[in-house]
Amino acid sequence: MQSIVKSWQRIIACLIVVVLCIGCSKVPSTSFNPWEIITVPTNEKLLDIAFTQDSQHGFLVGSNATLLETQDGGKNWQPLSLALDDSRYRFDSVSFSGKEGWIVGEPSLLLHTTDEGRSWSRIPLSEKLPGNPISVHALETNSAEMATDVGAIYKTTDGGKNWKAQVEAAVGVVRNMQRSADGKYVAVSAKGSFYSTWEPGQNAWVPHNRISSRRVENMGFNDNGQLWLLARGGQIQFSEPNNAEEWQEALYPELSTSWGLLDLAYRTPEELWIGGGSGNLLRSTDGGKTWEKDRDVEQVAANLYKIVFLSPDQGFIIGDRGVLLKYNARAEKTASEKAA
Repeated sequence: MQSIVKSWQRIIACLIVVVLCIGCSKVPSTSFNPWEIITVPTNEKLLDIAFTQDSQHGFLVGSNATLLETQDGGKNWQPLSLALDDSRYRFDSVSFSGKEGWIVGEPSLLLHTTDEGRSWSRIPLSEKLPGNPISVHALETNSAEMATDVGAIYKTTDGGKNWKAQVEAAVGVVRNMQRSADGKYVAVSAKGSFYSTWEPGQNAWVPHNRISSRRVENMGFNDNGQLWLLARGGQIQFSEPNNAEEWQEALYPELSTSWGLLDLAYRTPEELWIGGGSGNLLRSTDGGKTWEKDRDVEQVAANLYKIVFLSPDQGFIIGDRGVLLKYNARAEKTASEKAA
């Protein structure tokens, strides 16, 4: 009996040590918190956000056909209901160019608007489409690119009536996929064991082995086309600026914790934010050399899995259970004025 009690005492002691270590991060805190918690009228999983030509008018999409609209830059959101045959559609991606917008989702759904979302029409997709569409990018009038969860990429130039395949074969099931401003793609395999790249003019995806033994969590591009990579265990890496095949030394912004890093976004060419599990939010103002932690956001207690900056002054972070954070540019200006 005594041996059992001692065993439990050791286990409890180990758990206490772990908790204490998690709380003793040595990463310095940001001098101010520019993120405002926004209340949204849903607990559904939110997945993407986009704005029309009007920076005050935007849309949020998510699971169970969730579609929310804002007319004041993202401070307040109202739910919209679409006439669909099933309310369980998962809206994965939304994108606008001017007044024209697109939504794609699962299973095999494509919606189109030409009047800033006042009305949406459903565009039929072929039953032979490889996979389900999970990403869409509005390019210009009547033109958009759509990608599926197995890496098929299609482009339309006639408002969605016809779609032309951009690659000859799919890449396989992916966990996430991102597109650069100049049309390049990077996709991480479902198990995070390798990644693939594609750029306009290539017939097929180019596979790449992962850089280390750590599972790849997410990848993307900065505005100059440089790749970034988030790996299991809080690791981040950047490719060489002029050579995506060569990678710089791995960085660990926060060694004392093991919270997973889930997404990265640039606010400016030098300022980037990384979101992670349990409200973990990190910022670098020097391109990733040094890091700060926004500890005011830890109270959110949600996995921060998508960061979007539409401009240096307009950004959003999407988290679990309907969590939405809005970047407050005035908070930074106020902090700068106080420091001066």
